[in-house]
Amino acid sequence: MNSDTQRGNSTMGGESAPADLARRLDALESRIAYQEHWLDTLDEAVAVQEKRLSQLERINALMQKKLRDQQRALQDAEAVTPRPEDEIPPHY
Repeated sequence: MNSDTQRGNSTMGGESAPADLARRLDALESRIAYQEHWLDTLDEAVAVQEKRLSQLERINALMQKKLRDQQRALQDAEAVTPRPEDEIPPHY
């Protein structure tokens, strides 16, 4: 009974099955093409962000160096310039 039912179903849907499979295959190919497009777009966006991140890291390192240099210059200037408490009053 099962083999008769299976044979009956396979012959009944014989003409629509290839058309259905072709539609499903077209839909899958379309989805894959769409996903490939988005993967390319995302890959490009990641590459741009990576480049920008590298630039920002270089700028950050440069700014930190300049800040350290300015702090050293300020400390050196304070060390050379006499402070008011170090000066001898004129009546001595």
